[in-house]
Amino acid sequence: MTIYIFDGSFEGLLTALFEFYNRKETAVQLVWDKLYQPVMLQETLEIINDETKAKRVWAGLQKKLSPEWQRMFYKTYLIENAQAFMDMFNFARYIFDSAPGAEKNFGNPHVIAISQWNKKASRESHRMKAFIRFQQTADGMYYCPIEPDFNVLPLIAYFFKNRYADQQWIIYDVKRHYGLYYNTHTVEEITYEFVADIDTKKINLPPALLDPKEELASILWKDYFNSTNIPARKNMKLHIQHVPKRYWKYLNEKEGKN
Repeated sequence: MTIYIFDGSFEGLLTALFEFYNRKETAVQLVWDKLYQPVMLQETLEIINDETKAKRVWAGLQKKLSPEWQRMFYKTYLIENAQAFMDMFNFARYIFDSAPGAEKNFGNPHVIAISQWNKKASRESHRMKAFIRFQQTADGMYYCPIEPDFNVLPLIAYFFKNRYADQQWIIYDVKRHYGLYYNTHTVEEITYEFVADIDTKKINLPPALLDPKEELASILWKDYFNSTNIPARKNMKLHIQHVPKRYWKYLNEKEGKN
């Protein structure tokens, strides 16, 4: 078995698929380079990203997969998991080697795997949509740091662009060191330099950076939350099921309760 070592990028994974068919391999293990550990007498191939090869593979998948399954395939990549990458590789092989409609065969383990990874990515992006809390800065910008399990920023950009269409906002992924900036017209990807003045490790911005009305807005929201809460119907087990504790740090109504 040949070990394919790639950089964890979508382009790299597609390039690896191209090399698999070009080299007429029979068995391959796809390994993320940051997790690779050399073994003696092991045949390896370092995948060099190639845009042309990657585009050819993606075009081939687009011909065989519906737009829905194309999204599911890409959402699996956003999981950023070594096993997910291997499942994508095997799923793509299965699709290329089978007749059209193969993705509907839920008796195939690779189809099931992609479907399950897709559910996890969708669940995480849904939670980010629900639990994000913006803080208004003194210059009118709305800012929110997040630290999702998966790389869901590409999945939530359209939602927030439409929901807050008349506001400038930044959603910054502190785990992956990049974010989204919306200028009321377009959404752009930004890096740390764009928010260099902000300590991204902290959830709450310092008072000096906040709009004077932000503290009042936070207090009013907490009062509203507490006033609508019915102690007699408190069910913490169910509550934590829907709002896991790892998200509480982003919710100002939960401040001091985690």
